[in-house]
Amino acid sequence: MTKPIVAIPADIRSFDGATWHAVQHQYLSAALNTAGVMAFIIPAFEQGYDTDAILDHVDGLLVSGSASNVHPSLYGAEATERDGPFDPARDATSLPLIRRAIDRAIPLLAICRGIQELNVALGGSLATEIQEQPGIWDHRRPEGVDRDGMYAIRQTVHVKEGSCIAGILGPGEVLVNSLHRQAIARTAPRLQVEAIAEDGTVEAVSVIDAKAFAVGVQWHPEYWAETDKPSNKLFAAFGDAVRNHAAGKLPAVPAQAIA
Repeated sequence: MTKPIVAIPADIRSFDGATWHAVQHQYLSAALNTAGVMAFIIPAFEQGYDTDAILDHVDGLLVSGSASNVHPSLYGAEATERDGPFDPARDATSLPLIRRAIDRAIPLLAICRGIQELNVALGGSLATEIQEQPGIWDHRRPEGVDRDGMYAIRQTVHVKEGSCIAGILGPGEVLVNSLHRQAIARTAPRLQVEAIAEDGTVEAVSVIDAKAFAVGVQWHPEYWAETDKPSNKLFAAFGDAVRNHAAGKLPAVPAQAIA
């Protein structure tokens, strides 16, 4: 059977004086090897896109993390240099795709920057440099370690009983690899908080009125998707939702999760 396809909006990157539309390897690998779907990278442009033309050809939307931040003007705040770096083309591509995918009941998984884009797309706001706020831990990546050390699973989040993610991972404590200096401030009206860190930082949300899988997580399940059980289960659930959409909502064979 032909694998269904998910769209992944690209970041704009510059290498050797050239502009590239890029997505980190781990997201593409997790989509293919854990969710069991193919991924198409969607170029990022500030204008000229037909969002429905993109979504007509896919059965899911995966919104990845990035080194850039959502521009504060999109949630009514004044931008400072400290809030960057910014990627206005990524903003202009991802936010309309998120809103339209939800409207069309196309499965959505939003990760790291993605959960922040999801919150802003639906009318929420973000807080920056959260480690400077009273009582908030330092969620930034550790210094002086390799990438495996950087993405090590070390932080506890509390998954709310009865939530969408509890149906995938179970309620209670889950260990994750959450790396960020921005976080949800005002939660969008259409979002339900699904998991929080021990300091109260929002770590996962779902779309309350969504007619398909629509989840955002602040941590990075893509990095250990093939070896970490919770990460594997999250991508497997997304893959199942994508296959159900591709099959016209008929029952689908679940993705193989780690036993």
